[in-house]
Amino acid sequence: MARSARSRFGGLERWWGVLTGALLIAAWIDRAVGPAIVVILSAATVVWCFFQAPVICGAPVRGPKDGCRNNAYGLLLGCRIRQHRWQKLKMLIFRRRFREFCTGLFSDGKAAVVTLAGVGSFLSGLMAFIPGLALK
Repeated sequence: MARSARSRFGGLERWWGVLTGALLIAAWIDRAVGPAIVVILSAATVVWCFFQAPVICGAPVRGPKDGCRNNAYGLLLGCRIRQHRWQKLKMLIFRRRFREFCTGLFSDGKAAVVTLAGVGSFLSGLMAFIPGLALK
């Protein structure tokens, strides 16, 4: 009986960003790798946090005040409903909705961890370019 590619790893392919985040922390601790590796690992972790991390959608809906409770991919994308994807992106653009988007980043524990990982990875990539803080 053939197994599908999705079940081959048991759903772990959605969590590759955790591995890049752990490697990023190890790169900062080890200091044997160059700043290029730190920037690459930082960029990979940021991309995972924004576009692929498993979080809750949170797009505004009519019913519950905390938004859509479907599973979503990343902090910037919505769930399987196409309209929710556009709603989340519009929340970033329009000033009156930006506050609502920012409060959704810390709506639950998983979203808070992914948000902090994304911000930390972004700052890590920036710090790799500063000569005094760069890894040698």
